[in-house]
Amino acid sequence: MVHIRSGLIGLFFLICFSGPAWAQADKKFIRQGNRVYDKDKFPESEIYYRKALDKNKESGDAVFNSGDALYRQKKYEDAGKQFIESHRMNEDKDKKSSSLYNLGNSLLMANKLQESIEAYKNSLRLKPDNPEAKYNLAYAQDLLKEQQQQQQQQQQNKDNKDQEKKDDENKNQDQEKNSQDKENNDQQQDQQQQSISKEDAERLLNAIANDEKNVQEKVKLAKAAKARVKTVKNW
Repeated sequence: MVHIRSGLIGLFFLICFSGPAWAQADKKFIRQGNRVYDKDKFPESEIYYRKALDKNKESGDAVFNSGDALYRQKKYEDAGKQFIESHRMNEDKDKKSSSLYNLGNSLLMANKLQESIEAYKNSLRLKPDNPEAKYNLAYAQDLLKEQQQQQQQQQQNKDNKDQEKKDDENKNQDQEKNSQDKENNDQQQDQQQQSISKEDAERLLNAIANDEKNVQEKVKLAKAAKARVKTVKNW
């Protein structure tokens, strides 16, 4: 579970009864924003913090508190921008550390794990004894490791599916090639059979023709013999 230092809102300003009127005005709006924030009326609290900034654009406390209000509305990207600005505006080490801590929370909730890890580390560099920052840092690191493992598994599954698809395509190509080869072989065999049948037919015709020629020769010889016989007999 992510810890957010909402309690810092009440710590990020001091009530001053001296100084310019505009300075007192922005503190007034901050106090009003804190009251409605504590009642979980986060959009209303944001409005008061914005009003405080209208009175004093250099109020780092109003910037930080508006970031908290945006975070509670799950506007994590906008909240992160406010915490970055709060870190820039505040000179106090604890306030800068808290800004970075809440920036880490915003990035974590936006699933920007690597960025959130860096924010927590920077927060701890300024305030090493913050147990919540240590906890959230370890939590974000575990999430990042788990996410990377899932991405690796998804990539492996994709590679396996791609290889299976490639194998199926190669198998289909081999089957098509075998089918085509068989068809070509069958055609060649049919052509050979047709060619053999034609040669057999020619030999058969030649044999018949030869037989017919032989028969005709025999008939001629028989007639000639018969004629000779008659001639001889007539003598």
